[in-house]
Amino acid sequence: MAEQQPHKHSNNRVIAWCMAGVVGMFLFGFALVPLYDVFCEITGINGKTSGRYEVAAAGQVDGQRTVTVQFLASNGPGMTWEFRPVQRSVKVHPGEAVTVNFFAANQSDHAMVGQAVPSLAPAEGTPYFHKTECFCFNQQPLEAGESVEMPLVFIVDPDLPEHITKMTLSYTLYDQNREAKVSGSGPGTTTNNNG
Repeated sequence: MAEQQPHKHSNNRVIAWCMAGVVGMFLFGFALVPLYDVFCEITGINGKTSGRYEVAAAGQVDGQRTVTVQFLASNGPGMTWEFRPVQRSVKVHPGEAVTVNFFAANQSDHAMVGQAVPSLAPAEGTPYFHKTECFCFNQQPLEAGESVEMPLVFIVDPDLPEHITKMTLSYTLYDQNREAKVSGSGPGTTTNNNG
């Protein structure tokens, strides 16, 4: 009987360590999301562009340097719209404000609301790509059969590292899963700063 006491004490210790491990893993799982967001913000790895850029004053344009910006567009799951850039690429001088348009057409038989989410490659260039106006800042309601050209105004920062000569901005358009009462509301309902 005396020999069972140390063995029982040993089992209780193992069980306590296992329970502490389970609780620790559970808490670590919750901490991963904010840690990942902080890591991506610091490194720019996920290519998510920042929100609206406010131009404080007329910046210096680097007329000696040219950067090619390419545009891609795709639809998220269940999105039936036609969605594409009007221009596939533009050559810009860092520091100059450039306007391009994207085309969207609701090809469904009912009103829908779309939301575009941007991503930039290479990720190293993300902090140097500034959007002053973007359709991605707003939801886009369209009636069945309706189409629209949506503007994007951006500036490539003159501080962009010299070895980056080409950037690719891609948008994925998602269905917001709700009927839009478009008549009278007009396009561009603001939702968030979806940089």
